[in-house]
Amino acid sequence: MTKPEIHSNSYINREISWLQFNARVLQEASDERVPLIERLRFLGIFSNNLDEFFKVRYATVKRIVDAGKGGKSELGGIKANELLEIITQIVIKQQSESLEVLGTIHKRLEDENIYIIDENQIDSSQHDFIKRYFIRKVSPALVTIILNDLVVLPNLKDSAAYLAVRMVMMDNKKQFALIEIPKSINRFVELPKQGDKSFIILIDDLLRHCLGYIFNIFDYKTVSAHMIKITRDGELDFESDLSKSFIEKISDSVKHRQIGDPVRFVYDKTIDKETLEFLMSKMGIDDTDSIIPGGRYHNRRDYMNFPSLGRTDLLYHKIEALPIKHLSLESSIFEAIEHKDYLLHAPYQTFSYIVKFLREAALDPKVKTLRITIYRLAQISHIASSLINAAINGKSVTVSIELQARFDEQANIDYAQQMEEEGINLVFGVKGLKVHSKMCVIEREEGKKLKRYGFISTGNFNESTAKIYTDYTLFTADQRILKDVIKIFNFFETNYKIFRYKHLITSPHYTKKAIFKLIDAEIQNIKNGGEGLIRLKMNSISSYDMVDKLYEASNAGVKIQMIVRGICCLIPGIPGMSENIEVISVIDKFLEHSRIYYFENNGHPKVYISSADWMTRNIENRVEVSCPIYDEDIKQEIIETFNICWSDNVKARVLNASQDNEYKIDNKEEVRSQFATYDYYLKKLEN
Repeated sequence: MTKPEIHSNSYINREISWLQFNARVLQEASDERVPLIERLRFLGIFSNNLDEFFKVRYATVKRIVDAGKGGKSELGGIKANELLEIITQIVIKQQSESLEVLGTIHKRLEDENIYIIDENQIDSSQHDFIKRYFIRKVSPALVTIILNDLVVLPNLKDSAAYLAVRMVMMDNKKQFALIEIPKSINRFVELPKQGDKSFIILIDDLLRHCLGYIFNIFDYKTVSAHMIKITRDGELDFESDLSKSFIEKISDSVKHRQIGDPVRFVYDKTIDKETLEFLMSKMGIDDTDSIIPGGRYHNRRDYMNFPSLGRTDLLYHKIEALPIKHLSLESSIFEAIEHKDYLLHAPYQTFSYIVKFLREAALDPKVKTLRITIYRLAQISHIASSLINAAINGKSVTVSIELQARFDEQANIDYAQQMEEEGINLVFGVKGLKVHSKMCVIEREEGKKLKRYGFISTGNFNESTAKIYTDYTLFTADQRILKDVIKIFNFFETNYKIFRYKHLITSPHYTKKAIFKLIDAEIQNIKNGGEGLIRLKMNSISSYDMVDKLYEASNAGVKIQMIVRGICCLIPGIPGMSENIEVISVIDKFLEHSRIYYFENNGHPKVYISSADWMTRNIENRVEVSCPIYDEDIKQEIIETFNICWSDNVKARVLNASQDNEYKIDNKEEVRSQFATYDYYLKKLEN
């Protein structure tokens, strides 16, 4: 068959696809099957996602407009200025929907005797509590800016929430002020219970109630306060000062992000026009910024930390992370994986195996070297402490740490400085490339030889995210694979050399070519009268080259099944282009983060786990690793867990050209894949 003609209607715009992904998150907040407090937290995730979207993606498109470029080729056939308007309209609609969802949840909370009250609903006993709380905890943390006499408004912090205050004085003059809502205080203040009733007031409304205490030196007739929020361009800009270290440059750039150009201004739509115009004039907001009229409260990302109030019945049931069969935390991991590969599937199985591996390496006198890549560390990281422990014990420790892991730069900087002080050899990736691969290798002296042990993962070595992100980690002593891992670490230090890899598929040099070869083999199997099947699981696919190749395979008759959590620029199910491609997205309790590539290979499946999504940045601008699975038991386990996810008919949405996020519906037995996957591992232990 001939290759299909690829035209602008062949792709869904990346930004629009991302917004539809976030709509799926909002669906979770509105889903009655989700526990009530978890629904509030999904609302927080939706809002947090949107903040990051404006800092990064909207800001990028705005930069294209500011540069006077059209951007059609980069943006899937849509002009950049038109896209900004489309984004704003979608976001306004989604924000309106999110307010409706919030209102519904509030009513349901009241059914559960949980009341979120505002400043007009406070009774006398609550007033006394709030007054004491304000004086002791809130007042010392307040930053209040009087605006009228300021020629230039101070730079408002990125994504901080402010109350815009308007006072009408006795002489009818207007006095404007801003109150920064302190981040150091919990957004949700629990008031004393009254019988079975729980009461919560947002710090915003507590401040509204206490305006008289804040502005008691002013002689005003009326005072009002409405919330505003500004989102700034989150791109890092680097100085060229040669006297500064790379850590210093990143650190300075992170600080500079707080005063980046504004890209979104959200305000309470009930604010009076005079106050709004005054603020926008002072802040230099113009019509290329996204101006979003919203509700009474912004920074709804804080709902991610909504208090549980002791109501476990309104939360997801906590699972106990399971052990891996035949792999003990009480004996040597090296000894176990010397004989057989093992697979860790978080969060269903415990992340402790990774920490145990590193702690064993730190203590074992026979371990001579330890090399690891770090992308995002937990705030309190046992990974980092294990690496420091290894260095203190005389091991040669090399850490490739990515200081440009977006929005986690400061945490990585802090740990990088600690590691540097302990003599760890820090490698800051490769110029122009982020190191996104997740791998570790140690060399252990056994007899007169050094033997390698290690692990390769689809996810970050982060204890916190390992509780909520689904990821695979392969523990192996396969010298073929680990020899390739060593080559990648050599590339970090001598990146003018391009190494050859016999087993791993690596970006930026080989991923596209290797994947195309695997796809071509499936196409050839069809031409030879056989069958072709490709199964993929990833976070996002936005590379037009990769999309086009899948269209080519579909047009040749290859069946393609894809599980894509986030961005999907590919349009499935279009006759003559993609009729053999099906795509679903699963959004549920855990964040689907693992990447799997499966190629049928004429009945001899080739299976890879990978750190790489099929986005241009992962293929061309990052160091990524896709690892083949050679152990047949593990290969079968990955296939079976993919099958469970593919069978989901509770939390799976069908992705299609209309982008309507319809739930997958079939007449089969109900399968909620994340719950079914946990049961799968329970049964493996029982058997």
